[in-house]
Amino acid sequence: MTLMEYFNIAPVASLIFVFTIITSLYAFYDHSIYGKFMLHPYTVSKGRNLYTILTSGLIHADWMHLFFNMFTFYAFAFQLESMMGSWRFGLMYFVALILSDIPTIFRHKDTFNYNSLGASGAISAVVFSYILYSPLTGLYLMFIPIPIPAIIFGVLYLFYCAYASRNARDHINHDAHLFGALTGLIFTIIFVPGILENFFTVIRTKLGI
Repeated sequence: MTLMEYFNIAPVASLIFVFTIITSLYAFYDHSIYGKFMLHPYTVSKGRNLYTILTSGLIHADWMHLFFNMFTFYAFAFQLESMMGSWRFGLMYFVALILSDIPTIFRHKDTFNYNSLGASGAISAVVFSYILYSPLTGLYLMFIPIPIPAIIFGVLYLFYCAYASRNARDHINHDAHLFGALTGLIFTIIFVPGILENFFTVIRTKLGI
């Protein structure tokens, strides 16, 4: 599929994909961008640099961080936009960027040395919105050679993020992952009529109920 075909099918996802890659690559070679774009909860909690709630989702820490997020985005976002419509997809993505960072801001408002960056919260929203559309799609995880139904992956992911948010010491913003995923679920349920009916119909059909 050509770039123009992707753009015709999912214009918002295409723009986010390209712009995020360009901005992240630019930050790799001009580190001053990090200081301008990164989320610094201490500063934001004081009412300054509020724009970084959005711009922090346009940059990544390193090549692996960028690759993993954009690979996940590519795997779900283009198809999701074609299913839910461009305006819903775009609104959900940017709402998730904001809401996934709110808990981080409150949690680290007094931690001057804490920063956060990356699109993981919004991408978690994309994945979980997709799960509502296709709950039994097989998802492959690293080191697991068989596909896991999306709904099972979703439940395990939420439990892991909730646990890691309280206990992990790996410098990953698990709060953003968790609240991004929840934003994707809630937004889709509110803005896509009949999505829950579709969700349960797919499961009932598969189980023969």
